[in-house]
Amino acid sequence: MLKSHSKLAVVGLIGALFAPLATQAATYSQSKTANFDVTMKIVADCTIAANSMDFGQNQGVLSAAVTANSTINVTCTNTTPYNVGLNAGTGTGSSGTNRYLSGTGANTGTVRFNLFQSPGSGLWGNTQGTDTMSGVGNGNLQTLTVYGEIPVQTTPAPDSYKSTVTATVYF
Repeated sequence: MLKSHSKLAVVGLIGALFAPLATQAATYSQSKTANFDVTMKIVADCTIAANSMDFGQNQGVLSAAVTANSTINVTCTNTTPYNVGLNAGTGTGSSGTNRYLSGTGANTGTVRFNLFQSPGSGLWGNTQGTDTMSGVGNGNLQTLTVYGEIPVQTTPAPDSYKSTVTATVYF
């Protein structure tokens, strides 16, 4: 029977014999290769986000036109043609490009407003090829400005007036 210090000596001797094999990397003289494809498909796509438009929170008599601007952010894949349309909004009596802000609660008053693609241009609507704004994506965010105007009109009762307009990107 081996004594414990003899056992350690044997284990150390075996370890010393195999240590060079364990620490040396294997070297081979032949190799074969294989190729593999890495793929992805980009499809035409767009995203859209819109910012609110505020004509002011302390407006008095509507004896002069009131203007405001907003922006719509569109991002489309490179070379993708698109159109951005604006619906009539949720104001009472709104239809096509005739838009109204509505009063709250029992107030049935309205305030007429217009949305344009540029100052002095035609009204911005939602009929593709007629009154939408067209563009071509470049893969980056593109900012479109919406020009708003409240024309001179009979001033309704004091209240908060609102309409929610939906911007749509067609591609």
